[in-house]
Amino acid sequence: MLRRLYDYFIAAAGKPHALWTMGAISFAESSVFPIPPDVMLIPMALAHPRRAWYYATICTLASVAGGLVGYAIGALLYDSVGQWLISLYGYADKVEGFRAAYAEYGAWIILLKGLTPIPYKVVTITSGFANYNLLLFIVLSIIARAMRFYFIAFLLHRYGIRARQIIEERLGLWVTLGAIVVFGGLIASVYLL
Repeated sequence: MLRRLYDYFIAAAGKPHALWTMGAISFAESSVFPIPPDVMLIPMALAHPRRAWYYATICTLASVAGGLVGYAIGALLYDSVGQWLISLYGYADKVEGFRAAYAEYGAWIILLKGLTPIPYKVVTITSGFANYNLLLFIVLSIIARAMRFYFIAFLLHRYGIRARQIIEERLGLWVTLGAIVVFGGLIASVYLL
């Protein structure tokens, strides 16, 4: 089953709509969608390592644009949509503490949480809710998201062919490790927010 799913994503990476799909996932993940853009970025960069930088740029720009939607949800619609989304992901009881932390550590929160597998929508919605400086939010989001996506692009551009061989040899191990990282990020976000 993992092999078929992996082969599907590698094959999808070469389709004309793949770039749009990756951009849409990256955009939506920053405001409402639970799946990170890595599910498309990694297979696309593995299939075409020379285009990894381009893919990282698309992910970064789409993620920041989606982050602005998340910010707007927090700033303008928190009492309805924002609160519902935060509750859906299990963070409702942590928002006030997160908001208070923004007063002192806002820049660090955006930078560090933008780099991790912690759902970025929590940061974007809470940034709007906390009325964090919009321009600073955009700049910090660009830095954090670019660092995350360009790091993946660097690894896959540099080691793309070899990385693909390693992943294909032990696909189950890498999927398990990836799931542990994502699950660990979600658990950490619940206890560290």
